[in-house]
Amino acid sequence: MTRFIHDQFAKDYLEELLTPYGEVKAPRRVSGEVREIDVWFDPNFDSPPSNLRSLGLLGRMAQTPALIEPFRNAATADEICDCLLKLFVVRGELQREAHRNQLKLSRAKLPKLWILTPTASATLLGGLNAKVDQQWLPGVYFMAKILRTVIVVIHRLPRSQETLWLRVLGRGKVQQQAIDELEALPANNPLRFHTLRLLYNLRKNLEFRQDLDEGDRKLIMHLAPLYQQEREQVLQQGVQQGERLVVNNLLQVRFGDVDEELGAIIEPLLALPPEEFTPMLLQLSREELLARFRKSN
Repeated sequence: MTRFIHDQFAKDYLEELLTPYGEVKAPRRVSGEVREIDVWFDPNFDSPPSNLRSLGLLGRMAQTPALIEPFRNAATADEICDCLLKLFVVRGELQREAHRNQLKLSRAKLPKLWILTPTASATLLGGLNAKVDQQWLPGVYFMAKILRTVIVVIHRLPRSQETLWLRVLGRGKVQQQAIDELEALPANNPLRFHTLRLLYNLRKNLEFRQDLDEGDRKLIMHLAPLYQQEREQVLQQGVQQGERLVVNNLLQVRFGDVDEELGAIIEPLLALPPEEFTPMLLQLSREELLARFRKSN
């Protein structure tokens, strides 16, 4: 089933974004009957990161230890109860460890459970007594305080930079809009680069499956032009790096070390087609090369 491909993408994606800010285990086993937490995050309390803001709402979630359970399809009541059971098992493990070490388990060390679901009905949220907190964004529903459990309904989140990194885990148009916003970020944005790489891997894993639903087929089509554009950019960068290496090697062969003066003419040389700069490098003297490109500047 393609659900497992999406589940793996969500785990890899959250691990990629959160690893700089603490310990991430995806998945993490818990005791008792064999169960796995999709993503376990333990923030670095000794040196709290100053740039968690770059992750927006996800960064705000990462302020405390967290169990993160992302769902590709709408989470059911039974699935949410299963997530709660994992939370209680982890809390029990932490309390027993603190007791063995004769320590008091502070509330700050107690994990929160974050359930990420694309949609959730009013009936489900009402049955769980999950309510919006005015200090948080729409789409974020808190269960009873003692449970330390939050349901994030991705398709109800406002469309903003703050929610972008969670909307990437949505479905259909919500996910496609998030991918478009992601692609529009500056090319040197590291989160953009890593997320697109994971999305391309997701596309590659999906396109070989025969049991795709309409949503997956649309996702593959949506990613296709972005994938091709990124591939062409990588190939172009490879060509440019290859040309730079050729120019640098020819300068070294002819004149020995490439000093500051020779290094300064590499960029002007690369602005020319290879059929023009190659004869220059082979035929002109050092003085002629320097004079020529000093004139052109």
